[in-house]
Amino acid sequence: MKTDDFDFNLPEELIAQTPIEKRDASRLLVLDKKTGEISHRHFTDVIDYMEKGDTLVLNDTKVMPARLYGVKEETGAVIEVLLLKDEGNDVWECLTKPAKRIKEDTVVSFGNGKLKAICIEVLDEGIRKFKLEYKGILYEILDELGEMPLPPYIHEKLQEKDRYQTVYAKNVGSAAAPTAGLHFTEELLDKIKEKGVNIAYITLHVGLGTFRPVNVEDVSKHKMHSEYYVMSEETAELLNKTKENGHKIISVGTTSTRTLETIASLYNGKFEACSGWTNIFIYPGYQFKGINCLITNFHLPKSTLVMLVSALAGKDNIMKAYNEAIKEKYRFFSFGDSMLIK
Repeated sequence: MKTDDFDFNLPEELIAQTPIEKRDASRLLVLDKKTGEISHRHFTDVIDYMEKGDTLVLNDTKVMPARLYGVKEETGAVIEVLLLKDEGNDVWECLTKPAKRIKEDTVVSFGNGKLKAICIEVLDEGIRKFKLEYKGILYEILDELGEMPLPPYIHEKLQEKDRYQTVYAKNVGSAAAPTAGLHFTEELLDKIKEKGVNIAYITLHVGLGTFRPVNVEDVSKHKMHSEYYVMSEETAELLNKTKENGHKIISVGTTSTRTLETIASLYNGKFEACSGWTNIFIYPGYQFKGINCLITNFHLPKSTLVMLVSALAGKDNIMKAYNEAIKEKYRFFSFGDSMLIK
């Protein structure tokens, strides 16, 4: 399977640069994975595809203001650092620009020395490990000095910080938002609960994989970066009960999907309370063990996310749906419209 098999021509004007005014006013393309049938709805109609006893799974990770601009102490050169992965003891794996200026023992200073990052290891692809030095609470310092790490294809400045967070974001630790969840409002979630649909939460802190293109020709040779996940006892019990009773597990986003499939793969199709690191890579040929349906956004050509949705719905169905979405001028990527694969 070739990476080019997942390419398509996307007009630049369809890449959403700003969030729509009302979260749940986005459009919804519904794709039936068995028949390939497509229908056009609004996001609030998503409730019509849920039944009493189904479980909707949300990723409650919260995005850190993880993009920092500092200066190299030796030379005063401006350095951009994106915090990606907390390795413990104030050691962080970071994406740096321009990376060639950062060698071992380089010190980058932020906010006139409020925060310092000392490079302790040089890795490939612009990745560096830094030991952070500061006084007080790191997340408070990041709130003051950091910016939301919007994806590279968004060129507009975000007016309201909370629009790159889901309304249920709780556990801080992501370098990017689980954007499929941005469409939900508190009111819509209340209506879903009133219908008798369960809502379950998992956490997966979104890391570098989100920013990485697939640079290999053969899909199977691509290596995913690891991301940290947590599933509680309560969520595991609820998901097992949902499956036993023959109801649907509806995953919100590729991050929730990767977590659910990681755990279901570990425990023979069942769920257990656990935490760990996953580098699961889902592409066509993969047999799903955890989820039945997926709510997701429209993804980049040749990305691991297009490969994941193709694994669930079939590549031909996805390419047909994407062509239809382009024809109908759906908005793409993080701040774009939504798709339900049922």
